[in-house]
Amino acid sequence: MIEVIGLSKRFGDTRVLTDITATFAKGVVNQVIGKSGSGKSVLAKCIVGLHRPDQGRVLYDGRPFHELDMADKRTIRQEIGMLFQSAALFDSMTVLDNVMFPLRMFASMTVAEMEKRARFCLERVNIVDKDALFPAELSGGMQKRVGIARAIAMNPKYLFCDEPNSGLDPQTSILIDELIKEITEEYGTTTIVITHDMNSVIETGQNILFLHTGRCWWTGDRNALLASDNEELKAFVFASELMRQARKGLLGQA
Repeated sequence: MIEVIGLSKRFGDTRVLTDITATFAKGVVNQVIGKSGSGKSVLAKCIVGLHRPDQGRVLYDGRPFHELDMADKRTIRQEIGMLFQSAALFDSMTVLDNVMFPLRMFASMTVAEMEKRARFCLERVNIVDKDALFPAELSGGMQKRVGIARAIAMNPKYLFCDEPNSGLDPQTSILIDELIKEITEEYGTTTIVITHDMNSVIETGQNILFLHTGRCWWTGDRNALLASDNEELKAFVFASELMRQARKGLLGQA
């Protein structure tokens, strides 16, 4: 579990986050949504330690991250897996070497042990017989799967996914959503997903945080989202006529 308590952040005269308090539960996919510029990325960077908040605390299972010494911060960082928006694979490395990269950096394993772990992670995301290929030889969806395999290579307690469906077709997006959900539930991971994909939110939203003007504006699950009368939330999620009609249909089935 990750807890954010009273977190605020500004850059110069611009306040980006104001008094954010939220709990990201273990074993569920926690989603952070909001308009561009609402503070989603800055919040994520404060949580993982790339930015230091001006006020507030970030607790990793009770451990106050920003108050720890460097050794203890390093321990927590090694418990974090990251899936980047573009997958961020190394073009010059094979699929297997990409997944082995964090193991080479942080794990005390033999080469044989690292290869075994990397192949297990690739099999877990349904990437088989692609070890020797390079990222450019893979589809976008397969690159995201390899990115997930690399993110879970260290068996992280915490998983951060930045726009995991970006650039993917709808069917592949659903598969990536299902894969992240399966891994989260299977390993009891605390997963935080930054997303603009409202189909994903409505389909799988278990714990949703909506940021508006840098503030925690609304929290709830997909059912609460569909029924919410929060005007700013509705304007964001159901901006298109298609989404408004979908909301009516889903509420009618409830």
